Amino acid sequence: MFSNDYLSGCHPIVLDAIVQSNMEQTAGYGKDDYCERARLKIKEKLQKKDADIHFLVGGTQTNKIVIETFLRPYQGVIAVETGHIATHETGAIEATGHKVLTIPEINGKLTAKQLEAYYEAECHNHMHEHMVSPGMVYISHPTELGTVYTREELKAIYEVCQKAGWPLFVDGARLGYVLNERISDITLADLAKYTDAFYIGGTKCGAMMGEAAVIMNPHYQKDFRSMIKRGGGLLAKGRLLGIQFDCLFSDHLYEDICYEAVRYALQIKKAFEEKGIQFLVDSTTNQQFPIVPDELAKELQLAFGFSLWEKVDEKNTALRYCTSWATTPNEVLELIGFIHSL
Repeated sequence: MFSNDYLSGCHPIVLDAIVQSNMEQTAGYGKDDYCERARLKIKEKLQKKDADIHFLVGGTQTNKIVIETFLRPYQGVIAVETGHIATHETGAIEATGHKVLTIPEINGKLTAKQLEAYYEAECHNHMHEHMVSPGMVYISHPTELGTVYTREELKAIYEVCQKAGWPLFVDGARLGYVLNERISDITLADLAKYTDAFYIGGTKCGAMMGEAAVIMNPHYQKDFRSMIKRGGGLLAKGRLLGIQFDCLFSDHLYEDICYEAVRYALQIKKAFEEKGIQFLVDSTTNQQFPIVPDELAKELQLAFGFSLWEKVDEKNTALRYCTSWATTPNEVLELIGFIHSL
């Protein structure tokens, strides 16, 4: 029940809206009224009327299409070693002919200082034409380790990107879990201001499936829809995605259900801490990474489920507990009770 945040279907409000629209006949490929209404609601949050918004089915598809659109054939994308595109997408980016250029992470994050050093090294690279050139920068917010960027960190990274001529792309698969001032000071308006593109995750944040790709840089807006089609991502029954985002962006549903998940995750974190259990990183989001003895990991796996994240040493393993919009108070209380009994 805690192994991932996409195990349940979708929020009941979303499901009901899909059912209610079932026999309607609408324009295809995202040109229906539902998609347009969802776009307008998202633009209002972004405070940017010129944002170009497209609805796709999943995160890997979105990452692949955005990156392939932004890069020239001889270029690669900069990401930290733990970045999702570098670790959990089965070479999807490399399959497009583009290399993922990895650099070390700092608590799952990329820093402006690292990026500046990378840029300076590139400026003095006399073998430039013999190597894959960096052509864009990828980060995720929150990161793969559940850590978050601050507005100042995002702005600093964006400024280096502007200097280097590298578009900045933010993977927002779990974006809903950080859109609260108690977790991060980055708003949707900040993402619209300090990125060239990002996406708003739905699959892990209350939708049945779907991501909303937001292209801010006008240079990439013109033909992005053609790249979606070329990449197999232009859903004929596009309204099924629009309906979901229309619901999620009504009455603060998206932010509210995701914040509840974070609240539960922090309760679980506190229970582990009270038992003296250390964590791989200090996450403030819906993903928590306690380090436990291997024997205890087996007990916890049987009772509650989680993701085995990584071996820390011969006897201990970091686990990942992931709450979601669908996590219930009883599930959390049951796990906390077990932790207290250790």
